[in-house]
Amino acid sequence: MRTLRWIPLRSAVLRHHLLLAAAAGLAAFAVYAKSDLPLPLQAQSGVALTGLVTSDEEGPMEGVVVTARREGSPISISVVSDGEGRYSFPVSKLPDGDYGLKIRAIGYELLGPPGVDVRSGVTATANIKLRAAGNLEAQLTNAEWAASMPGSDQQKKFLLSCNSCHSYQPIVNSTHDAGQFLQVFERMAGYYPGSTFLHPQRLVGSARRNLGGGSGNAMGGEGGMTGDPRAKAAAEWLATVNLSKGPARGYPLKTLARPTGRATRVIVTEYDLPRKTIEPHDVILDSDGMVWYSDFGALFLGRMDPKTGKVTEYPIPLMKEGFPVGTLDLEADRDGNLWVGMMYQGGVAKLDRKTGKVQTWSVPKEWQTDATQQSFASPTFSHVDGKVWVKNSDRAQILRLEPSTGAWENFGTFTDPQTKRNIGSYGINADRNNNLYMLDFNAGNIGILDGATKKLEILRTPIPESRPRRGSVDAQNRLWFAEYDGNAVGVLDPATKQIKEWPVPTPWSNPYDVVIDRNGEAWTGSMMSDRIVRLDTRTGRFTEYLLPNPTNIRRVWVDNSTNPVTFWVGSNHGASIVKLEPLD
Repeated sequence: MRTLRWIPLRSAVLRHHLLLAAAAGLAAFAVYAKSDLPLPLQAQSGVALTGLVTSDEEGPMEGVVVTARREGSPISISVVSDGEGRYSFPVSKLPDGDYGLKIRAIGYELLGPPGVDVRSGVTATANIKLRAAGNLEAQLTNAEWAASMPGSDQQKKFLLSCNSCHSYQPIVNSTHDAGQFLQVFERMAGYYPGSTFLHPQRLVGSARRNLGGGSGNAMGGEGGMTGDPRAKAAAEWLATVNLSKGPARGYPLKTLARPTGRATRVIVTEYDLPRKTIEPHDVILDSDGMVWYSDFGALFLGRMDPKTGKVTEYPIPLMKEGFPVGTLDLEADRDGNLWVGMMYQGGVAKLDRKTGKVQTWSVPKEWQTDATQQSFASPTFSHVDGKVWVKNSDRAQILRLEPSTGAWENFGTFTDPQTKRNIGSYGINADRNNNLYMLDFNAGNIGILDGATKKLEILRTPIPESRPRRGSVDAQNRLWFAEYDGNAVGVLDPATKQIKEWPVPTPWSNPYDVVIDRNGEAWTGSMMSDRIVRLDTRTGRFTEYLLPNPTNIRRVWVDNSTNPVTFWVGSNHGASIVKLEPLD
């Protein structure tokens, strides 16, 4: 049994529990009517549901994520037990109804109760009992697997390119030997990066994905995987951490500690999307409070009403028949129009939020190959000069589009003068003058490209080979960015040309993106630990919030209009959108 499995709420069982509860309530009334003690069924101030979380092993348990979902609802609400083992759901979060319960606590599973009835005017009580999990391996996050595996950090970093499509579970539970892993590498390199088990997509022609490193470090080449010594070494190592030698795991499992203190003061709302194949890669909010997402596996832009969970999809026209479909980067221009990179469709699209009309621009055909990939577009400050920055992952090219005329510029490929390697940008961010920050996923560089002179200045992160991935520009024109291999949060001040870094305390967090809020706190997450990381940049204090479900985190977003701020992210493999509300 897996801790994260939903436990079905049978109506017959529920009726039985309700009858028992009603009888208990009458008995309690008879006893308490003769005393000055408050009735146990009276509503606590603002609390709809509360209880204690305990186990025989620990007694009262702090840091257990408790989730309640009303029958038939696509929305679930989660809270975390405090230092005394108590959890509480506010009235505002749980409308009347019958709720199923589940928990997340590494090493434990739910013994009972499976559900509870919530009604206005009374505070429901459900004391939750846990027992030791029967299958600890099924609960481990990617970060916990990486920490558990024997081998060097450099060996383990090979896996940082695998989690785009799936967790590490299929790898560690496989029985492949080294030769079979090489065959798997060949096959995996031919899949679109937005592929999942539910919706695999093959690349076309000669296009191949990079395995085991950033742009320019792809394994294989003309000789294929079997002729690449790096691929052979990775395959031999993987055959030591899976089950190729037998059913017994040859190394102890390491787990992360449950949340404590401030990390338990949070409410998480998760909205299931209409189809399991939807991949909400980027999630942002517009000025009206509507939630928008790009779909990494389909040509749609999605809009969700956070009050109801209702989803509206806007189709994007197909531009290249037979090529993989999906969108990645989602950005807004000054007018609130939404832009997306169309990946292997070879272009970008804009949605006019007022009219609902979608317009597309295709990269000139003479520049295209089978590997042409527009993963990022940066229209944020296009009002400065009327131009939108676009990245072509193929050959690490930087392009620029003038939407009013449809004219394209190709800045070509940039090279690090010291290492002679290509600047393999992952994320690109326009600054407030519509120059361009380039995050070099091939090494540890941040490039600043002047849009007028076309000259590139390169700044190096203090952590070597940190592989900056994605980031955002703040009101002071500073670039906040995630160091994927460096396991750190960074900021570049263009005025001083200085970079400051904060290593994330949890190993193998591997942050993907960073955003700074109005209070000067930085937020990030990853495809590794199922945790949202909050950094007070003034004190260096980190808070890590555990999410209720496995969550393949990409783009992160903060709504500064609420108090405290509200964090949003898509669950790219979970077909859901997650809202996290810190209580302080």
